[in-house]
Amino acid sequence: MEVITGEQLIKALALLAAGLSMGLGAVGPGIGEGFVGGKACESIGRRPDEANLITKTMIIGQAISETTGIYALVVALILIFVV
Repeated sequence: MEVITGEQLIKALALLAAGLSMGLGAVGPGIGEGFVGGKACESIGRRPDEANLITKTMIIGQAISETTGIYALVVALILIFVV
């Protein structure tokens, strides 16, 4: 019978936490970017003459929304490679 050491347990829990961090951290940006894209399409449908401005604003909003996913990725990478 093989005994699990404390170091192995910590590494396993760090990998589990990394997976949860990325899994849950990707949900928010996905929902946020979908919401921003949908509202931008609605706005362009109402005011097609403002499509350029709406598109620029949408891209900025999606970039800001994506930063939370990038933070989750950084945390996951730290958990994988540092712990």
